[in-house]
Amino acid sequence: MNGWQTLLYKEVLRFYKVSFQTVAAPVLTAVLYMLIFGHVLQDHVKVYDKVSYTAFLVPGLVMMSVLQNSFANSASSLVQSKIMGSLVFLLLTPLSHWAWFTAYVGSSIARGLAVGLGVFAVTAFFGQPSFEAPLWIIVFAVLGAGLMGSLGVIAGLWADKFDQMAAFQNFIIMPMTFLSGVFYSIHSLPAFWQQVSHLNPFFYMIDGFRYGFFGVSDVSPWLSLAIVGTAFLVVSSIAVHLLRIGYKIRS
Repeated sequence: MNGWQTLLYKEVLRFYKVSFQTVAAPVLTAVLYMLIFGHVLQDHVKVYDKVSYTAFLVPGLVMMSVLQNSFANSASSLVQSKIMGSLVFLLLTPLSHWAWFTAYVGSSIARGLAVGLGVFAVTAFFGQPSFEAPLWIIVFAVLGAGLMGSLGVIAGLWADKFDQMAAFQNFIIMPMTFLSGVFYSIHSLPAFWQQVSHLNPFFYMIDGFRYGFFGVSDVSPWLSLAIVGTAFLVVSSIAVHLLRIGYKIRS
């Protein structure tokens, strides 16, 4: 294996070795959401025609888990390496900034998709969504995981301790994912809050992903793809630039 493949293998192995915490725990959390929201709101919330609320929840919970765990993977790895002092060993290698980016974001995509598959395998027993456009499911899952993995790189480089990373996750990532239409269609919101939802890039990731299951969505999947793709390019460009200049890792 060459340099970036070795680092990618190391990062995948890092979360695989503690898969009970990194994969099983998020799956359990998603199941609890399904049990609570599905049971309470099943007969009270109407979303799309011929789509039960429980089935509607499945793609949202899957994508929410993908996004949150993709971010957590790269962010926690970098912060942990900085605090423990092991990051210096990577700095001694001839790895380029592109190798770092590929390894950290690639492992984040792997963890996000692993958690997403686990969540889907369990929650699908409660509501069985169809697969109207499987290609859209794959595209949005990979793009979303890559976007959040890149954002995790930025957060991991910026944070000097776990408290700062937790603040980033609790005050930015969590609110934006919960307010992105995971548990509801934005058409059920007042007009003002519908417009606010359109400013949230997480909404387009989840709405486009849900389109792949049901063939219907709150906005055009092409619009969602354009916004998510642009966001991925912008965020990944920033992450690559920070890695290139050694932001907060070479001083």
